[in-house]
Amino acid sequence: MQPPEHGPGPAAPRRDIVLIALAGFARTLGVGMTGVTLLLTLTRVGHAPGEAYAVLATGLVGSAVGLLLVTFCADRWGRRRTLIVLSLAQAVGGTWLAVLARDLPLALLFAFVGMVNGMGRDRGPAHALEQAVLPSAADDRGRTWLFARYHVVLDVGHGLGALIPLAWALWVPQVYPLSGATPTAMLALLGPLGLLSLCCHMALSPAVEHGAAITPTPLRPASKRVIGRLSALFALDSLGGGFLPNALLALWFFQRFGLDPASLGVLFAVGRAANALSYLLAARLAARFGLVRTMVFTHVPSSLILLLLPFVTSVEAAVALYLLRELLVEMDLPTRQSYTMAVVEPGERSRAAGWTGLARAGAWALGAVLAAQVLPHLSLIAPLLIGASVKLVYDALLYRSMVSVKPPEEA
Repeated sequence: MQPPEHGPGPAAPRRDIVLIALAGFARTLGVGMTGVTLLLTLTRVGHAPGEAYAVLATGLVGSAVGLLLVTFCADRWGRRRTLIVLSLAQAVGGTWLAVLARDLPLALLFAFVGMVNGMGRDRGPAHALEQAVLPSAADDRGRTWLFARYHVVLDVGHGLGALIPLAWALWVPQVYPLSGATPTAMLALLGPLGLLSLCCHMALSPAVEHGAAITPTPLRPASKRVIGRLSALFALDSLGGGFLPNALLALWFFQRFGLDPASLGVLFAVGRAANALSYLLAARLAARFGLVRTMVFTHVPSSLILLLLPFVTSVEAAVALYLLRELLVEMDLPTRQSYTMAVVEPGERSRAAGWTGLARAGAWALGAVLAAQVLPHLSLIAPLLIGASVKLVYDALLYRSMVSVKPPEEA
């Protein structure tokens, strides 16, 4: 397959890139927080682990529906307008989930509406649509670096969000010693964070619509093939990831070593810092070795480490392995997104981001649902082993299928 020829067009101005990064930062603060607290909070208010995991999975299903919206409607409605709708839904759903968390049917409903993410990483519809906008602000050789810097900002948000439980534990008892704050009170922060994202998206300029068409033209046959292949591969990766949410790792560390939410928040924040460093390393490796090779040969060791994690007997070794994995596991993120946007035309980017994101979200939700079925019958380590094994299969198939399909800067 020949790389696409990217035609000229108006670049998204620097102000739009800053607004997109700020909206993503606000969103990932909430994601980082719920990755630590969601399952713990739901179990503390009386839900069984399987019910709590069902709420997590329902939020992922809502995210998949949001990705359908991005795929089929974003270019028709406008990228800015679609981002506004998504941010509003996240603010409303997150707020009411906090208020009604004890009522399982309503918790399921508002987790769905708010696309509430307990996975610890933002891979939702707003993230996918922002991914389609970013490449217009850089040339082919600068595209991966732009994605790397964008994800550094997002992972700062993930890390600070993971620290919210620690700040909460230190601050609330001092300022409101008799407040009787409920276990769900932290989740109420999802509302204001969603509103901040909403304000940023409302301020975007018309340039973010570059490449979008009111009536989108059909995808080129070559683009259909590559998007279909990438969607299938990314779905397999996310199926494994569905067994491995941060919320599950938090529960495992809590049950195995007794780490409380505040300690887990510190651990996950350091993990996000390792992720952020890895994005910049990934951009350097990709410039030297290529995007696909960087994706595969950094991802395989992270899965092997995860296979070892359940068998360590000391908290120090478990923490060290976890952080080493975090230094490797996300190197494929900016490279994967840069690669996906590179092998399609600018006018196809919203749909490419939507289809690949939808495949990932649907498989993520399926993996979470399957993990919820596994948990009552097996130990907490079973999802870790299953998820890591599936990811190793994905890495092998990705290399075999895509290493010969070059982005423009490698052709």
